[in-house]
Amino acid sequence: MNEGLIPRRYAKALLAFASDRKADAKVYALMQQLTRSFETQPALQQAVTNPFVSAADKTALIATASGLGQDGNHDVFDDFLRLLVNRRRVDQIRAIALAYIDLYRQKNNIYNVKVTSAAPLEPAELERLRNLVMRHLGPGSTLEFSDEVDPSLIGGFTISVGNERLDASIANDLKQLRHRLLSHS
Repeated sequence: MNEGLIPRRYAKALLAFASDRKADAKVYALMQQLTRSFETQPALQQAVTNPFVSAADKTALIATASGLGQDGNHDVFDDFLRLLVNRRRVDQIRAIALAYIDLYRQKNNIYNVKVTSAAPLEPAELERLRNLVMRHLGPGSTLEFSDEVDPSLIGGFTISVGNERLDASIANDLKQLRHRLLSHS
């Protein structure tokens, strides 16, 4: 069976279950923290997929990585972890978390917006870009806005909104110029 299909089905079921119990936003926050933990701690994926690590230890690792240990007991997430252990799907928790985040964002009209600039932007410039993106997305949209600096852009910025990308960087302009010059030779 398709590896992407199974995590999506589990994520869909979890979203429905969490929504019924008015815990979908809490699970969303836990899943976001869990995916950040997988990004920053590559050993976490190795531990979760290791057949010699007990199910109890895997569950404890996942609970800690999701921030559940700091926030106390969360029945919906605990029940879901038990289901994954019983179905032997704990090794797919990262893919399930990513699918849950995607489904939750779709359901709640949330857009992940990332601005990358060659140099740090002033708060007023960031606010202007945020407002520009909000006008583009329309009313009722929510932004999860982040910014970072990438000197390889040379100048300018890029804005990524979901699958869309606006590239107003000097590096992109130089690349386009190079392609035009090569196509005319």
